[in-house]
Amino acid sequence: MSALGHQPLSPLDGRYREATQELAEYFSEAALNRARVRVEIEWLIALCSAGVANTSALEPEKIAGLRSVVTHFGTRELESIAAYEATTKHDVKAVEYFVRDVLTQHGLESLAELVHFGCTSEDINNVSYALLTQEGLKEVWSPALALVRERLKHLAVSWRDEALLARTHGQPATPTTFGKELAVFVHRLDRVSQPLQEVALPAKFSGATGTFSAHVSAEPRLDWEAISRSFIEGLGLEWNPLTTQIESHDGMSSLFQTVSHINRILHNLCTDMWTYISLGYLTQIPEPGATGSSTMPHKINPIRFENAEANLELSSALLDSLSASLVTSRLQRDLTDSTTQRNIGVALGHSLLALANLAKGLHEIDLNAETLQADLAANQEVLAEAIQTVIRAEIARGNSSIQDPYAVVKELTRGRRVNQATLAAFIDGLDISNQAKKDLGALTPQGYTGLASKLVDYLD
Repeated sequence: MSALGHQPLSPLDGRYREATQELAEYFSEAALNRARVRVEIEWLIALCSAGVANTSALEPEKIAGLRSVVTHFGTRELESIAAYEATTKHDVKAVEYFVRDVLTQHGLESLAELVHFGCTSEDINNVSYALLTQEGLKEVWSPALALVRERLKHLAVSWRDEALLARTHGQPATPTTFGKELAVFVHRLDRVSQPLQEVALPAKFSGATGTFSAHVSAEPRLDWEAISRSFIEGLGLEWNPLTTQIESHDGMSSLFQTVSHINRILHNLCTDMWTYISLGYLTQIPEPGATGSSTMPHKINPIRFENAEANLELSSALLDSLSASLVTSRLQRDLTDSTTQRNIGVALGHSLLALANLAKGLHEIDLNAETLQADLAANQEVLAEAIQTVIRAEIARGNSSIQDPYAVVKELTRGRRVNQATLAAFIDGLDISNQAKKDLGALTPQGYTGLASKLVDYLD
């Protein structure tokens, strides 16, 4: 063994463990085995309720006792499953043997043959992964997204009236407000994340090739479709009646595409914030004791946004791969999804780490009002749009004989800086009404923001 000993291979379990450890409750191998035990126990309870093999519904205290195994699942239970897997070389079979032991411990050894009854491993696995993914998103990832969303909304409302020189194609353009630009990101996140609010992933529980063949052979009198459906829906999942041996993973794929889309919106936010900091529009609040550069003491690097940007890229790369891979299985079954799904937590972990950095970054910035105002004042030519549009309106009203107002204004402003005095003289010489001249003369880049502030009200 290396002198370094057993060290984490992934930075998510090493350097960034603190930011991602909550996901281990849902996406570690231990969490997967706990979920498998839960599914096996719940299926046994359902079978007894249905009267399979002349059984009767379990007494409430027996059900509570079995479920407590999942509630208090820990190191001892994991070691027991691991010991079985060392012999079986099959993870789900090891769980089955463990659950048989649990029945014996609870005086229910007569029900041992109902453990894993009519099941293929995928029945247990697809339900387990669906439960873990739903719960992990709901309990860990979505709250982290909500924190970023709420901070963004707070800044959007706070800065709704703060004029900002827009930069379409990177060039000075019609002013907006900082708040409205942040509100755009909030609106995008709200729209794209909507399907995640009440997600219910599809799951199957229908045997080796999705036909209930073994079930019908053992108990032809029972309505196995109804039993399966009640079981799956009782766990908070969507019952899928038409599958091969595996659940088709279309629901998983769609969910991962949505999370990846959200990642990319956040990635766009990161690059914009980085650029605003670079332009001096935003200042960063120094963290006490922190070092920006190893050689340049004056620097405060935008590391929160850079770290988030990189982790969002990693997350989306994995999520895109998951989305593409999971929807294909050769004929009735292959095992590619087994390896793939073990990386769901890694994909979401990089996204969670990005969200943590974004939340911190958004709390460590402030507007640089002086730079914002100076940039607006130095770019009077952005009023060209307003001038040529007012001329058009004047022509339509019969108050002007100017031909091609766009060309007239372009001649003055295209590719050059125009100061306030030059612009005022130009407006005064136009063939338009005195009122139009007065209105244009009063216009400034700082005030040329249209309905930007009002548009922030469209946020919930």
